[in-house]
Amino acid sequence: MGSVLALSSSPGHQNWPFSTDPPPSRWDAHPAHWDSPPRWERRDGRLPNPGSFHSLHRSCKDVFPQQIEGVKMIVNKTLSSFFKVSHTLHLSAVSPSYYRFHVEHLQSDDYSKDKDAPALIGEMDSSGSLNAHALLHLTERVRARTVFQTQQSQFVTWQFETEYRGNDFTAAVTVANPDVLRESVILVAHFLQSVSSGLVLGGELVYHRGRAEEGGILTLAGQYSRPNWVATLNAGKGGAHASYYHRANKQIQVGVEFEASTRTQETTTSFGYQMELPEANMVFRGMINSRCIIGGVLEKRLTPLPATLIMGAFVNHRGDKLQVGLGVNVG
Repeated sequence: MGSVLALSSSPGHQNWPFSTDPPPSRWDAHPAHWDSPPRWERRDGRLPNPGSFHSLHRSCKDVFPQQIEGVKMIVNKTLSSFFKVSHTLHLSAVSPSYYRFHVEHLQSDDYSKDKDAPALIGEMDSSGSLNAHALLHLTERVRARTVFQTQQSQFVTWQFETEYRGNDFTAAVTVANPDVLRESVILVAHFLQSVSSGLVLGGELVYHRGRAEEGGILTLAGQYSRPNWVATLNAGKGGAHASYYHRANKQIQVGVEFEASTRTQETTTSFGYQMELPEANMVFRGMINSRCIIGGVLEKRLTPLPATLIMGAFVNHRGDKLQVGLGVNVG
């Protein structure tokens, strides 16, 4: 689970091109050490741990290009082995321009060497909004996570998550936005169980309580994975989300997503692919969906300089809109 804000939005649509929402910040993506390696890497004969619930569709989502619009510059700086900062400047004619400062504090570059090391991540933009979270390994199997979000001078999110990873299952509980005065709270429970070396079953229960309303949503999840492909399905009262990821070879990866929301009565099918050209130091990601949106992002490593050039374009044929972006990532 990312932010509690995702609970009130249709799954997967908040990052669509041509949306009115601001682009997501990097803190929404969990650090790599928060998830376990692919399950097919374990070969000791025992059932593997299924990983976290929020990473079920990650293999497919990583294939799709991230929206880019306007001009963006990102400067990354590693100050020490445990302290990293980055500066982001985004100039746009469609959405408000902003400056964002991002900082990370880790005990080691290789997190696997120090399992008890906490991770502190903070981010503030030019409007005064703050995103911060802390990751802590309480024991070898228990992890805790705390998230705080402010929108200018107001708190919008404060949540606390605890995750337990057994040999072949993962259980997590999240308490979001507890407010004693308003008598409101959001509780989220996740559970995943490895049934076989490739099959994972589980579910998510979201409970919301407030003065004027109270309710819950149950979502069931299943995933079947092999070394070269992963198929995932989430289905519940709020809708359905299915994805299929396939690695054709070392250079080409493809993904297909289907999303249906009972709240908005909308369905979307998307196809994405990623092509890597190591000889040219280039990575290209493209996508097309049932909303007649076509887009692509090209990343070119400018060797020997420590910089990456990013160029992207998205076309909405149904809405007759075009977005073009250019970015540079230094460091």
